[in-house]
Amino acid sequence: MTNYAIQVNTLGKMYRIGGLQQSGQTLRESINQMAMAPFRKARNLMRGQAYGAAGLNEEIWALKDISFDVKHGEVVGIVGHNGAGKSTLLKVLSRITEPTVGYADIYGRVGALLEVGTGFHSELTGRENVYLNGAILGMSRHDIDIKFDEIVEFSGVEKFIDTPVKHYSSGMGLRLGFAVAAHLEPEILIVDEVLAVGDAEFQKKCLGKMSDVAGEGRTVLFVSHNMGAVQNLCSRVIILESGEIIKEGDTDNTIAFYMNRFEGDSLERDLRDVERNSQAKYISKIQLHNTIVESMGKFGFDVFVDLDPDLITDPSVGFAINKGIGDRIICIHSSQYVNYSVDEKQVAKFSVSIDQLILAPGPYSISLYLNNGSHMVDTIDMAIAFNVVWTNAPELAYPPRPNWGSVFFPVNWSIENQNK
Repeated sequence: MTNYAIQVNTLGKMYRIGGLQQSGQTLRESINQMAMAPFRKARNLMRGQAYGAAGLNEEIWALKDISFDVKHGEVVGIVGHNGAGKSTLLKVLSRITEPTVGYADIYGRVGALLEVGTGFHSELTGRENVYLNGAILGMSRHDIDIKFDEIVEFSGVEKFIDTPVKHYSSGMGLRLGFAVAAHLEPEILIVDEVLAVGDAEFQKKCLGKMSDVAGEGRTVLFVSHNMGAVQNLCSRVIILESGEIIKEGDTDNTIAFYMNRFEGDSLERDLRDVERNSQAKYISKIQLHNTIVESMGKFGFDVFVDLDPDLITDPSVGFAINKGIGDRIICIHSSQYVNYSVDEKQVAKFSVSIDQLILAPGPYSISLYLNNGSHMVDTIDMAIAFNVVWTNAPELAYPPRPNWGSVFFPVNWSIENQNK
């Protein structure tokens, strides 16, 4: 048996935008398409575009020359921005779509959770879908019976287990989908960024389960924008950009590269097109006040939010400061200090001012949250990165070191000789 769970060699996936799709057509569809072709051509010519010209028959390579190996029992994270090719790669590895060139060899049963309800038949009940998915994974009915109660308990959909999944909410579908994928003992678990649909408690539960799966020696391929989760779960990280691997290596160094490359030390960042852990996009920009962020110095930033009284009436902006992209140091919400109501469409600027930043030197990041009352409606992990430097104030014999902790505050020392 090979030592590898996944072997990917020069993989490429091309999509044709606007071209005629021939595969999988029925005879009726083919006849209709042939009959309508002259009319489509005339319409496009009237628009000043030649039929089949660029933009109407464009080739888009979602993946280009992808090669990597994953060993059995390894937990590998895949990160990258919108359009990087992450989801396409997982669909190819899950055999949902075929590659255009190259190949991927998979050694073991694959459990995949790529989007809410992946692999579910909408007309079947939750119970029936559990057994269907287990059968697809090659499990016997007896083996599924053993796991069934555990799956249902984890998902929290006990009351609806005999209801057709077409009546499930997106959250319910996610819960059951993840429970099935994680509990039916696939040798390889492939998980896309779907945990964003669930609440914080369920996300924590899922991450704990994936950690358990990894601890049992099974292989995990994990796509997420939660860099803290990637850092805690994964031993290796692959960065995709425009369908290509731009870096691959150990987790800490690769994530540091990702932060420096994409987040940088910029004073501001447009957040409108940034991927987030929520469906809505209200938070539009963050802007730091400081060109240089000093330990024990002043620090501040502005958060710009698009507000509509028909959607949000009681906005509250929260921020968390994280050590690098990992552990959270503190989380504070504007509603703890001030209330703000919305009566017209507007761009609101929430300003944060800190008189004395008690952070030790090192890299940090800010995560942002927008609540409407008590309900969270927008959240962005690692909205911007910044670096805290030491300027020898207060006066010390030597500055604190990064491995001494994340927080620094002045301390008064006194020493007495107790032998007198």
